[in-house]
This record gives sequence, structure tokens and C-alpha cells, in this order.
Amino acid sequence: MGVQMRIGRPKKPAKDNVERWAELADHVLIIAREIQFCGYKDPRAVPLTATEGMVMRYMQDHPITAPNQIAAAVGLQRSNLSTLMRGLEREGLIERTMSEGDRRGVTVRLTEAGRRNYLVVRREWAAAVAKAVENDTRGLDGALGLLKAIMAGLIVMRPEKPGRDMSRVEA
Repeated sequence: MGVQMRIGRPKKPAKDNVERWAELADHVLIIAREIQFCGYKDPRAVPLTATEGMVMRYMQDHPITAPNQIAAAVGLQRSNLSTLMRGLEREGLIERTMSEGDRRGVTVRLTEAGRRNYLVVRREWAAAVAKAVENDTRGLDGALGLLKAIMAGLIVMRPEKPGRDMSRVEA
């Protein structure tokens, strides 16, 4: 058995996996921010913060739900959710009513405007992302599969109490 010779260009050393995962996370955060910078061309679009978007995304599949279920699903503290829901209610995207079974409880309902707005902003996001790569769909299915797996894994790993907020710089 002799040593195998490689013909052609020498193979570049692969980045270690930690660096590759860090690069992926970095790209995801940059992409999310760049999508926000694009803004909305459709005048019907009600702009949402990232956290409002998470709540509205959850509400699409759970159009009638309790605030504590929303908070648990999107990883928010209940007190922070109340402020956020007041803003969504002011925009007409959700409505809060007293629970029929328990007058102390609150039920959150997705409005038709909330459902429509989510569809409008998703189309805008899709248009921006597709334009960025000149609508080249090669690798799209693989990317979607990987990102869905990462998302699901991160949700499963979510701690019961939120850690330090990565979006805030502490002095």
C-alpha cells in the first residue's frame, strides 16, 4: 500500500465545526436585520418588531388563545407580553376579551386584519429574500430543512427562565 497522491489543487483545510456553526448563526442574524432594513412597499403592511412578529406567527396557528400560552410559546415573560399585546391591539391585529368561562381570564383573538397583515409581510419578506439571490432556488430545500431543524432544536432547548437578552448591550 502506497501513499495516495492527490492530483489537482491542494484541498483547503476545512473550518472547524464550531466556527462554521458560528458563521451560520451570524448570517441568520444579519439576514433577519437586512430584511427589516428593506421595509415594506405594500402600504397595507403594518410593520412589526421581531417579538411582535413571533406573537403574530404563533397566532396564525392559534387564532384564539390565552396570553400565558402565547408567552410560553414565544419565550416571553407574561409582563412583557401585556405591553406588546396593547400595541398589537391598537393596530387592530388582535383583540383581547374576557374569557367566557372565567371572568378573570383573558382570551386573545387574531383579527382578520392580523391574519391579512401576516400574509402581506410574509410576501414582502419572500420578495426581498428571492431578489437578493436573483430567485436562484438551488439549495433552497436543503437550507429550509436545516433551518427548520435548528429552529425546532432551539425551541426544545429553551430555558424556563430567559437568559440575558442578546439584543441588549449592558454597560
